[in-house]
Amino acid sequence: MKKEDKRQVDVAIISDVHLGTYGCQAEELLRYLKSIKPKKLILNGDIIDMWQFSKRYWPSSHMQIVKHITGLLSKKTEVIYITGNHDEMLRRFVGFKLGSFKIENKVVLQLQGKKVWIFHGDVFDVTMQYSKWLAKLGAVGYDSLILINTFVNFCLRAFGRGKISLSKRIKDSVKTAVKFIDDFETTAADIAIDNEYDYVVCGHIHQPQMRAIENGKGTVTYLNSGDWVENMTALEYAKGEWSLYNYRDDAVAQSLELKSKQKKKEKYESNDELFKNMVAEFMTTAKK
Repeated sequence: MKKEDKRQVDVAIISDVHLGTYGCQAEELLRYLKSIKPKKLILNGDIIDMWQFSKRYWPSSHMQIVKHITGLLSKKTEVIYITGNHDEMLRRFVGFKLGSFKIENKVVLQLQGKKVWIFHGDVFDVTMQYSKWLAKLGAVGYDSLILINTFVNFCLRAFGRGKISLSKRIKDSVKTAVKFIDDFETTAADIAIDNEYDYVVCGHIHQPQMRAIENGKGTVTYLNSGDWVENMTALEYAKGEWSLYNYRDDAVAQSLELKSKQKKKEKYESNDELFKNMVAEFMTTAKK
């Protein structure tokens, strides 16, 4: 795609990519990123899944995401990495800045006189606060469900049937999951209203959303960027308005051809070596 054909976006927000897991839709995300020209890219947590991070599963498409983002840095696109629970080890580097790249726990933007509060959202998750081991166990189970879902969809395609999302069906049908999502959104909105923000932007719960929430003190617009495991969604701010992007509705991005996968797979001796390789990508490009 030519530079002039890319969509101009003032702010693009993605979250919950979970690089390093079987569920990550890396090729679809890469097509999306190649179809836009953002002035600011916000990575709102859980981009790299360090809970399940392993050299045993690191496809070239996952590294291509890292390389594409570092390529944006060389073009002076501002990239803000907001930490999440699956990449919480980066919280020790909060405040780090190099070139147009920085790491933060939260960000407040001023857009046309409106205050936008952006953070991952795991601070509202009781399981994360008090039973992290249980949350990590759930993450492994979730990734296993994605693997089963992949096999199920393969069989469905063989019979000419459309794809299904098992985890999404489970979440949509279980009342406690629905209540958790509603409570999460309400809590984020209440705090945003108390602090006089016009918008609150989260990730974490893999539930794309854009809606106004009102309480007795005021109104705020709640936004959630969703994820790149099931929903393949993002948030975009352009021409003074927010919109919820859905890859499944973008025929242009879907038609983009990607470079063929590397014939020789990169080998790493350990997870630390693989992680250092990714950090080096960011650091080298950000210095330019």
